[in-house]
Amino acid sequence: MKAMRFSRRYTVAGLGPFEGIAVRTARAECGALESPAAVSVAVPAHWSQVAVDLLAQRALHLHGVPARLRRIEEPGLPPWLWRSAADTEALAALPAEDRTGGETSALQLFARLAGAWTYWGWKSGVFDSEADARTFHDEIAYMLAMQMAAPMSRNGRRPACTGRTGSSRRLRATASTRARVMRVP
Repeated sequence: MKAMRFSRRYTVAGLGPFEGIAVRTARAECGALESPAAVSVAVPAHWSQVAVDLLAQRALHLHGVPARLRRIEEPGLPPWLWRSAADTEALAALPAEDRTGGETSALQLFARLAGAWTYWGWKSGVFDSEADARTFHDEIAYMLAMQMAAPMSRNGRRPACTGRTGSSRRLRATASTRARVMRVP
């Protein structure tokens, strides 16, 4: 596979992908009809209530995310792309009820998805350089926040299982999964 080069259209190198995006706190309705639940979640200010509810129902990890993470060094991988795992020592120092939590912001989700896709791309040799990988990461994270791109609904949760949030669940990404996830109009 020939490596790809990426250019910035929406983000600025050196700034975070969410720079300048207004965020508000919204209540999201999630859960089954017989036992509805509501959670507070930070979302881009322009998002509709339907988008907020779908985000909470289908994509956010509302439980089970370790409160303390450690980075897992991988040779040949830039440190900003290293996976995360639960920091068992730091977690042991916390009260049991504080050891796990959930995502509380859409921006956490977008960073998780962009990070997972960039990680897969790096491991697959998609990027021409680290700068191209960073550009892809920032641009796709921004496009998710601005509702210019979205994962297929069945893929929305899966990248979280790769270690971006320290989850113990494993993901087996196939070539077809990567192709579906990375296809953006």
